[in-house]
Amino acid sequence: MAETVLKAADAAPGGAVLSDELRAGFKGAMRRLASGVAVITANGANGPLGLTATSITSMCAEPPTVLVCVNQSASIHGALAVGQPICVNLLARDQQDVSGAFGGKLPPEERFGVGNWEPDHNGVSRLVDAQANISGTIDQLTPYGTHSIVIVRVEDVRLTGPVSPLIYQDGGYL
Repeated sequence: MAETVLKAADAAPGGAVLSDELRAGFKGAMRRLASGVAVITANGANGPLGLTATSITSMCAEPPTVLVCVNQSASIHGALAVGQPICVNLLARDQQDVSGAFGGKLPPEERFGVGNWEPDHNGVSRLVDAQANISGTIDQLTPYGTHSIVIVRVEDVRLTGPVSPLIYQDGGYL
């Protein structure tokens, strides 16, 4: 088996400079990581906002907390702030259409037309037939590179149906 080892270019003052080779290698490595798919929702000034995300993980059980990474250029990003409610909707295997709609196939104002949505206890849109809905409040928001790390303190969890998650890897669904 061939092995490729890539390293960052010489560090410049203030941080490392990534070579094109390392950047491409990193993207290739991340494409090999299978991830569950979710739609993150929040309330914006003009109504509900949402985006498809795969950078989600449980952080701790005491207190129940999840970590979500959101690109700072995403339309939902401006609505994210400490103390604001948010909902993480874990998608089921048959919800590729929802993932696509919130992943950019539809403009933001048309996305909630795909799937059956209702407000959670905070008034944030939750997908009725998602694998799970995790509702909570943003406890911490930390910018890092092109993204923000969003730490959500969980307030409510709703489970639906059998475990049958939508999984994304290498640019497609498994």
